[in-house]
Amino acid sequence: MNNDNIDDRYHTTSWDGRQVQRAAGHSAGQQPKKKKKKRRTNPLLALVLWVAIVAASSAICAGVGWMLANDFAALNKPYKEVDFEVKESWVSSVEEEIKENGEKKETTYYDMSQVAEALEKEGLIEYSWFFRLFCAFTHADAKITQGKFALNTNMDYMALIRGMRMRGGTAETVDVAIPEGYTVSQIIELLAEKGVGTAEDLTEIAEDYVFEDYEFVDNENLGSLSRLEGYLFPDTYNFYVGARPELAFNTMLSNFKTKVYNNEDLAELMGESEYSLSEIITIASLVERETDGGDRDKIASVIYNRLENVGETNNLLQIDAALVYAASRPITQEDYTSLDSPYNLYQHTGLPPTPIANPGIAAIRAALMPADTDYYFYVLDPETKQHVFSETLAQHNKAVAEAAAKAEN
Repeated sequence: MNNDNIDDRYHTTSWDGRQVQRAAGHSAGQQPKKKKKKRRTNPLLALVLWVAIVAASSAICAGVGWMLANDFAALNKPYKEVDFEVKESWVSSVEEEIKENGEKKETTYYDMSQVAEALEKEGLIEYSWFFRLFCAFTHADAKITQGKFALNTNMDYMALIRGMRMRGGTAETVDVAIPEGYTVSQIIELLAEKGVGTAEDLTEIAEDYVFEDYEFVDNENLGSLSRLEGYLFPDTYNFYVGARPELAFNTMLSNFKTKVYNNEDLAELMGESEYSLSEIITIASLVERETDGGDRDKIASVIYNRLENVGETNNLLQIDAALVYAASRPITQEDYTSLDSPYNLYQHTGLPPTPIANPGIAAIRAALMPADTDYYFYVLDPETKQHVFSETLAQHNKAVAEAAAKAEN
């Protein structure tokens, strides 16, 4: 045992000090503190409060949940149809992916907050924040496309997203018949008139967009509409209204690739020709603009005869349609000598630098299979509406005089 501890038991100094302090406290009127007793909570009351809180919370959650469910499932909404437009300005990003087979896949992502706000404004949804949340889980930003769509209040969230997709079948479409011999400028004007896109957007795409999938398109020299000239295949198309403008051009270029570039019969003829694809299409465009009848092969023969033989024209094609293309307006007599352009075939020998229009299959076949003639000239007979062909300048001058006399009468 520790002796120090034993001794401490017999020391009274610390005990006396505590006694003095307690005595002083009592003398000053202070009472010793008493412990407060805890009040016991009524178990029944606690249970009632707990049940009330749970019930209120459940009711609130149920109410909110029911409202959100109604909006999500399009329940109890008055019917309303809306022409809804997904705008190009809503595009947030575009990503390009190279597949294993070398094909390119382009994915366009949209800012769904703008989509949701527009849907709410049109009355198609009530809670834009909840729609955005749904879109985040379903990756809807990559599932919609630009364009105008017919939507209504009977569509639930998923139906709305499907309704804003081109392949969903609900987008507004328009049939556009592109005539043979139309220029790129005329095609743009027609597309804008039909609502496929604005003239400004279509022009910008035609001039500067890189169409990598089509090797016949000049993607090096951007900035001119003529780079697409000849390759927008004339046909009747069903375009989406207000879609991305490059889609319309892609459709026409793809049609050319299928019906001309990858056409086995035409490919065989082109392989036998001494002329390149662009030259064949240029000749076809000249043929297309010079006639609307059944003499395309004879017109083509005149072009080839002038290209390949000095003849009486010194390799000058002297085709008015090319001069009209250069002037972008009706030509005057002065234009033949004063209009400085490589498309002025009265001053420049050989073919123009590009096609002057978009020819159809008949004109392309005529360019590949011209008639076998010695014709160098032709003039339109105003009565028969047919061309009169001549081998010599003297014969041609006579035919021109006769045509002028008929026109006067």
